[in-house]
Amino acid sequence: MQNDRKLMGWALSALLMVGSLAGGLVLAQTGRTTTPAAAPATTVQSPELVGPLVPVTGFSPIVKKTAPSVVSITSTSLRKTGDDGESLSQLFRGFPGFDVPDDPQFRLPRKQQAAGSGVIMTSDGYILTNHHVVDKSTRVHVVLADKREFDAKVVGTDSDADIAVIKVDATGLPAVTIGDSSRVEVGDVALAIGNPFALGQTVTMGIISALGRTGLGIENYENFIQTDAAVNPGNSGGALVNTRGELIGINTAILSESGGNQGIGFAIPSNMARSLMNQIKDHGKVTRGYIGIVPQDLTPQLASSFGIKDTRGALVSFVEDNSPAANAGMQRGDVIREVNGAVINDQGELRNRIAELEPGNTLSVKVLRNGSEKTLSLKVAARPVEAASKSAPVPDVGTSGKLGLAIQDLNPQIARQLGIPSSVTGVVVTQVQPDSPAADAGIRRGDVVEEVNRQPVKSASDFQNAVSKSAKSVLLLIQRDDKTIYAVVEREG
Repeated sequence: MQNDRKLMGWALSALLMVGSLAGGLVLAQTGRTTTPAAAPATTVQSPELVGPLVPVTGFSPIVKKTAPSVVSITSTSLRKTGDDGESLSQLFRGFPGFDVPDDPQFRLPRKQQAAGSGVIMTSDGYILTNHHVVDKSTRVHVVLADKREFDAKVVGTDSDADIAVIKVDATGLPAVTIGDSSRVEVGDVALAIGNPFALGQTVTMGIISALGRTGLGIENYENFIQTDAAVNPGNSGGALVNTRGELIGINTAILSESGGNQGIGFAIPSNMARSLMNQIKDHGKVTRGYIGIVPQDLTPQLASSFGIKDTRGALVSFVEDNSPAANAGMQRGDVIREVNGAVINDQGELRNRIAELEPGNTLSVKVLRNGSEKTLSLKVAARPVEAASKSAPVPDVGTSGKLGLAIQDLNPQIARQLGIPSSVTGVVVTQVQPDSPAADAGIRRGDVVEEVNRQPVKSASDFQNAVSKSAKSVLLLIQRDDKTIYAVVEREG
């Protein structure tokens, strides 16, 4: 009994001392590349739960079950590397008539290799990893836990969620058991398995520290599981598993000032990853639902300006003409509270729910408009490629001082200079004072103020009159970069 107490105490101490979960390399998205699968594949299904999560004094049974499903990946690509590339001027030095300037644009591409991880999803060789692990690769090499090696083909990728599916020519592989990530709870123990720093397969342990992380700016579509199981560069695409040995996430990113493990990392939930993988396997690409709006989070200041008592929901700041939302009667200023009966807490959750829907589906949306609830029915469309980057920035909010901005009437000449459509009316911001409430609220020079406290303004005098009638908070509707956003500016006096 004494030994058992010592062992349990050691396990608890180890849990408290574990470092962070991080998904390795975080790279900017550069576009989608797809390669059709060689043959149709069976859709990956999630099995039934095999038992409850139970306390354990050691994790070796879980590792023995799941580690064979995790692979190491080496991706080779040819890239120009600026000053690191081989100079043509050096290559042709001493040859008459070959005078090539020593400039980065004249440097030769150099072979580069990146290390990552992957998870075997099916016994016939489909492997899930991150888009950034295989992006622009000319060769993808896979090493299994039993040391067998294969060259893999990229079936398809989704850069918006940082998911890629690759395929090796093999059968009878140890496929991972896929868990239901919707059942994951904060505080659950989790193991991360991957290939950090190209050292080879490594297992770390921690807990789930948060769920539903969005708005990080890492991917276009985010719904991350946050954990502190130690993961470092090279773990990207590796497995996050629970104490039943089920896959609950694909490690993809870290939050770090040093580039290494600092205790905060993110994984793509297994349900989301499985859905994207099935689309890539079946169609070679991912198609997302689209309704044609730009949502933003409902901050306390915005909620107060709209007369709403809480911040639950997503504020519609832009409705695209002839879009499903416009055709259904959705308006700028609506607050979306529910989608198909599911509560919406913020704009990230809304974007993810819509994106998961297949084009053609009918969507029921409950909105709050001028204090009254309305239910709209609309048909989901396929998201245009150019719509991927259309998202609303969320301005910060100032707390003191006057507005601190200068405005003037928007005339045709100014509109042409700023590239503002002729249909836009309002006043243009010509100056924003540093450290002013307007600056704190994210107002920029060149912004066009279309509304003050939800009332249209067409001249500088309209603007001044509307502001003079305001209390401490001033709600502005701003036209910027072909879309509109709401911002709240706090003022004194």
